[in-house]
Amino acid sequence: MTRMPLRARRSCLAVPASNVKMLGKAQGLPADQIFCDLEDSVAPGAKESARGNVVSVLNEGDWAGKTRVVRVNDLTTKWTYRDVVTVVEGAGANLDCVMLPKVQTAAQVQWLDLLLTQIEEVMGFEVGRIGIEAQIENALGLSNVKEIAFASPRIETIIFGPADFMASMNMPSLVVGALNPDYPGDPFHYVLFKILEAARARGVQAIDGPFLQIRDVEAFRGVAKKSAALGYDGKWVLHPGQIDAANEVYAPRQEDYDHAELILDAYAWHTSDEGGLRGAVMLGDEMIDEASRKMAEVIAGKGRAAGMARTAAFEPPAG
Repeated sequence: MTRMPLRARRSCLAVPASNVKMLGKAQGLPADQIFCDLEDSVAPGAKESARGNVVSVLNEGDWAGKTRVVRVNDLTTKWTYRDVVTVVEGAGANLDCVMLPKVQTAAQVQWLDLLLTQIEEVMGFEVGRIGIEAQIENALGLSNVKEIAFASPRIETIIFGPADFMASMNMPSLVVGALNPDYPGDPFHYVLFKILEAARARGVQAIDGPFLQIRDVEAFRGVAKKSAALGYDGKWVLHPGQIDAANEVYAPRQEDYDHAELILDAYAWHTSDEGGLRGAVMLGDEMIDEASRKMAEVIAGKGRAAGMARTAAFEPPAG
């Protein structure tokens, strides 16, 4: 199977698949990823017609530069298999990933992988091109997150779903994405770190879930900075007003991006024959080595994915 390169997912915009107007507007917004949602944001009576909306908008819309995803219903419902069959048969050529919510076991991901393979073979699509995004939303899913991350070569991201997770854990709060003043710390730190650990062990991206107070952009920014500091690649956005903040928070600062590229250039030059085959050298006042290169690759990769341009160039030392 083909393994796709990591995509830019700083901002992952949720759009109800039952809302044709919003599906149209989303195409012109600066989010890295758009996911057409067939699950929580669609009423039970509208789910079947919403599938047709997704097929139409994927085939007829202008999604240039965006990752195109559909979130199907979870496997405890009666809608899931038909969601997958209808959308992938109808618009698989214009679909990048299927998001599976409330994943609890590796077997659920393997089910989706097998169904996607069968559809691709029947429709003549490239087998394995459509990725899977697995959303962790309850205690069992978190317990099995590493096995879930390794369940299929199609896995591209592991996503934290805070609202359902809070319900699963019986957390006494109705505020999603914010800290509880009665808890002396961050109750989500362990959850976020465990998901991140599983994602990085598998070599895929980790995405933070939504912040529901959609008009408080500064609060959104503060929450996003916490998962970005851990190493998360992006965050769900529920409103266009959150997109710019997410794109900023999950991209490196310009000076950090430039410095990372300089480290990579300097290390490549000094370890070459021309540079003297040296593995530990000075870049200005900073010593760099192989560990520095690995750290710089992370920052540079995030900057490149965000479309950043360099403002500084490496010049080999004279003589």
